[in-house]
Amino acid sequence: MGKLLFKPVSIATGLLAGLIGAKLFQQLWGLIDDEEPPGPEHRVAPWWKLLLAMALEGAIFRVIRGVIDRGGRRGYYSLTGTWPGEARPEEA
Repeated sequence: MGKLLFKPVSIATGLLAGLIGAKLFQQLWGLIDDEEPPGPEHRVAPWWKLLLAMALEGAIFRVIRGVIDRGGRRGYYSLTGTWPGEARPEEA
């Protein structure tokens, strides 16, 4: 039941993370290059610039998503007393 109640929180934090991550990536890319970041669909883009843009974007989105998701889970725990997830990672 806790997972079902947490779902709207998870969706909202995911959307918020996407908005913040996109804005942060655009600002950081502006420090690297004056042109828009290249994507796989751009035919004329150097490989190094494409790989840099994708790696930077992926790192930013993963960190922002993790921080905001963790904050949402902590808030949910504070309100309900139930942690929406596992207590610790499984052993390998």
